[in-house]
Amino acid sequence: MQTGLAGRTAVITGASRGIGKAIAFGLAAQGANVVLSSRRQEALDQVAAELSGKFPEVGVLAHAAHAGEPEQAAACLDAALERFGSVDILVNNAGTNPHFGALVDISPAAAAKTTQVNQFAIVLWTQLAWHKSMAQRGGTIINIASIGGILTEPGLGYYNATKAAVIHLTRQFATELGPKVRVNGIAPGVVRTHLARALWENAEEQVAAALPLGRIGEPDDIADAAVFLAGDQSRWMTGHTLVVDGGAAVRSSRVS
Repeated sequence: MQTGLAGRTAVITGASRGIGKAIAFGLAAQGANVVLSSRRQEALDQVAAELSGKFPEVGVLAHAAHAGEPEQAAACLDAALERFGSVDILVNNAGTNPHFGALVDISPAAAAKTTQVNQFAIVLWTQLAWHKSMAQRGGTIINIASIGGILTEPGLGYYNATKAAVIHLTRQFATELGPKVRVNGIAPGVVRTHLARALWENAEEQVAAALPLGRIGEPDDIADAAVFLAGDQSRWMTGHTLVVDGGAAVRSSRVS
């Protein structure tokens, strides 16, 4: 697939593990420079070393930042621009879920943290990327949502509400930033990540059996979709959220 990603620069939040790390590797495999961001510099440095070892031809920068803190986010993007001269791709992947339980029992602190990282950070990093680079040069933005933003399920009510907001923000930014910037999203189902561990770790066989495709997702399943959305193959797409879930969203209509 001719993605046209070689030489472009991608900033990925939540890039120290899981889906964010897989997306970084997927974009680097296509020749893109990658800027890795998450809260912990040491974890980012480890990923950066892996990337540089596997793809020595691409540029790699690791810059720690809390996704929901404006000054830290701005510093990360400034470092990316200083090193590479542009931000062509932004992947808003960072996410958190400090509360698992009934929506009526969530604390104000947990709700505020979930909103800051899952929802406000989408706005923050998109604003910064637009004003610092994309308004002049154009670009592509990918927001990682969740099928929880489309469905309802026990224990994840507030997390899912923030992911529903991500889907809406994707559509809103697509209308505001086009034609210079394309904005699309991905709604993963249950993927083998640390954040989703409670959903699969002790019940993987049962979860997989309920899916039409018979397995839970792997980070690379989402990374492949991100590479498609970042590259030229999706050049006439904006405002869409791709559901990548092994069929979870249609399982209620599955014929037994």
